[in-house]
Amino acid sequence: LAAIVFAGSSFTAAQAAGSDTSTSTPTCKSGWVYSTSKKKCVRQTSEVVPDKSLKAQGWALARAGQYRSAVELFRLVADKRDPEALNGLGYSHRKMGLVDQGIAFYQQALAANPDYILAREYLGEGYVKLGKMALAREQLSEIGTRCGTACEEYLLLAQAIDTGKPI
Repeated sequence: LAAIVFAGSSFTAAQAAGSDTSTSTPTCKSGWVYSTSKKKCVRQTSEVVPDKSLKAQGWALARAGQYRSAVELFRLVADKRDPEALNGLGYSHRKMGLVDQGIAFYQQALAANPDYILAREYLGEGYVKLGKMALAREQLSEIGTRCGTACEEYLLLAQAIDTGKPI
């Protein structure tokens, strides 16, 4: 089973999801997912893969620019209201240029968890991409209220608003 591992990269799936843990999740070829219990890539249908593993693999693929493969995994998450999976779907769609679809997923993620600041940052970046700066500033204000003006999500969205270019 061939796994595509990004050797030398300091990025981890946990970081993509906004977590501080330092475990990395290898990425696998399309149609495969990394099984933490088996410590290898397995066919998506060959075992029941926990949502946590699907999300970690999805984020690893999304951050590696493999957006379509990431979408496939995020869609497999059993809990269809999971804010992290919805945020991953939003991120992947936005990065594929499907900004309106991405925004709809971010809004679903925030309906499930209004305090999910990473989803707020990405939603704001979607608005920047569409030139809807007032809506982007609303998200910036919401982030500031929830984590302050020094948190990473606030600073990144503020930069996107100032430059007119999403990260």
